[in-house]
Amino acid sequence: MCLFIRFSLTLLILEGISGCLQGQNHRIYRDSTGTQSYARDHIPSTFCNPMNIDYAFEFYNDNSSATPFRSTADPTIVRFKGDYYLFATNQKGYWWSPDLSQWHYVYSSFARQPADDDLCAPTAFSIGDTLYLVGSFSFRAPIFMTTNPKEGRWTHAVDSLDFDIWDPAFFVDDDRRVYLYWGSSNFYPIKCVELDPYNQFKPLGEARELLYLDPGEHGWERFGENNDSVMAPFIEGPWMTNYKNHYYLQYAAPGTEFKVYADGVYLSDDPMGPFTYQPYNPFSYKPGGFITGAGHGSTFQDEYGNYWHVATSMLSDKYKFERRIGLYPAGFDTDGQLFVNTSFGDYPAFLPKGKEDHLKGNFTGWMLLSFKKDAIASSSEKGYPLELAFDEDIRTYWSSQSADSGEWLQVDIGHLCRVNAIQINYADHKATQYGKAMDMYHQYQVFHSIDGMNWSLLIDKSYNDRDVPHDYVELSNSVTTRYIKLVNIHMATGNFAISGLRVFGNGFGLPPEPVKEFYVDRQADRRNAVIHWKKAADSFGYNILYGITPDKLYNCITVYDTDQYDFRGLDSNTTYYFTIETFNENGVSQRIPPIKR
Repeated sequence: MCLFIRFSLTLLILEGISGCLQGQNHRIYRDSTGTQSYARDHIPSTFCNPMNIDYAFEFYNDNSSATPFRSTADPTIVRFKGDYYLFATNQKGYWWSPDLSQWHYVYSSFARQPADDDLCAPTAFSIGDTLYLVGSFSFRAPIFMTTNPKEGRWTHAVDSLDFDIWDPAFFVDDDRRVYLYWGSSNFYPIKCVELDPYNQFKPLGEARELLYLDPGEHGWERFGENNDSVMAPFIEGPWMTNYKNHYYLQYAAPGTEFKVYADGVYLSDDPMGPFTYQPYNPFSYKPGGFITGAGHGSTFQDEYGNYWHVATSMLSDKYKFERRIGLYPAGFDTDGQLFVNTSFGDYPAFLPKGKEDHLKGNFTGWMLLSFKKDAIASSSEKGYPLELAFDEDIRTYWSSQSADSGEWLQVDIGHLCRVNAIQINYADHKATQYGKAMDMYHQYQVFHSIDGMNWSLLIDKSYNDRDVPHDYVELSNSVTTRYIKLVNIHMATGNFAISGLRVFGNGFGLPPEPVKEFYVDRQADRRNAVIHWKKAADSFGYNILYGITPDKLYNCITVYDTDQYDFRGLDSNTTYYFTIETFNENGVSQRIPPIKR
């Protein structure tokens, strides 16, 4: 039975000072004692995956059993004239940002017919003061160009390439030579050809086949949700990076709809190969946590020279191609090995403010406070219970019975904790939208309480005019509190439904002790291993870290509330090292000494 906690908005007095951050209005309120609850405009220093952009709904429904769903994938981020530009699949436009935090949408349709998908798996590159853009086409594609992408006006640099391409990636080398990589198939390889940018991007020679998958050797390339299918896997989404005159050809496998979707890399001293498999693979990998998958992405540098990798994350609840985007710190170690740091990859992370060590990552240390905590709500629809908003799985969700203003969801953290940030992940349950809409927005308020009876306003988005499906709010000042209450004012579409009301901060207790009885059982098929450990009483989450040497444990698998993991992503002829750490509301344990297997 749902319990209603009475609280009065009449005790909250609007001071009349407002500001704007990412389209949200922050106002000063005081409760009846005059205590300031939420104070001032705040420029965030952190972000949280999945990226909080206004993902379009799919433009059509080719599956009669699926309800409307948001999706985008295959992201490219390029830096152009001091700003970052994000292009992704089927969005009727793209985004730009000055700081990787505040993303601004630009409408610019590239569809040839009103019912077209728009650009699928687009790629972008710049030469001089011109930005170029091209998408995947099963017919010969145009190359678009602009010198001012914020206006959304593009012209044709080339009306048609000389061949069909899918999942293209253009690469401009330091000597201004231009190369095109492409491929998305469970049969054909990744290909490359050099183009002449001074002659309508005509091919300079024949296209060259560069690489195929080898799932018999590389376990992570096998098809299936957990690399557990005998179907032929897909190789797709190439990307090229030049680092110190070494060429890193990146590619995705085994399928975008799986939690094990990842990016691997081959190396060469020439942009057209031949290429050699990097021993540390996949380099971008996130099969666990709140949102999973880190494949078909792009690697870029920020204004300080730090490397980042933006990648496709899977949701695949309403339909297999329901996807989101994640942004992760990346880099090259002293041996030139490309890595992506996904440890705590869906927790609050610091935005870049200067040169950083991405091997250490940019995790804030703010822990999850809301995992499997007691909750109540104004109503619940049958089949979508409360616990699904707090199970750390973006694919499951709670739904109220309506989209009415006043529907609410409340969680009891269990004891006083310091709260630094809140992420609200909407589930779009019973949505009716197809395609891109510019008039959708979410409005809500968040209250907090020490005792569950006396409430103060913490976050006010009652005047928000933006679509914020994964809204993340970093508080200007942390608060010590126990109860968090989310109150709906307006839904973008569908019921008031939440896949994750995630509260971040720190408790006042101790981090857990290191894990005991950790064992890695490498199977007869050496692509597989079963990992066991003794479940710790004072923790709820575990990070399994592994790599090819004890000091290169770059890949991270996050699991919750369990004591084993069925791992099927190893290369059969590679020796690995494994360790584990555990965490709770107060912090993270020490890692145990690495185990060689």
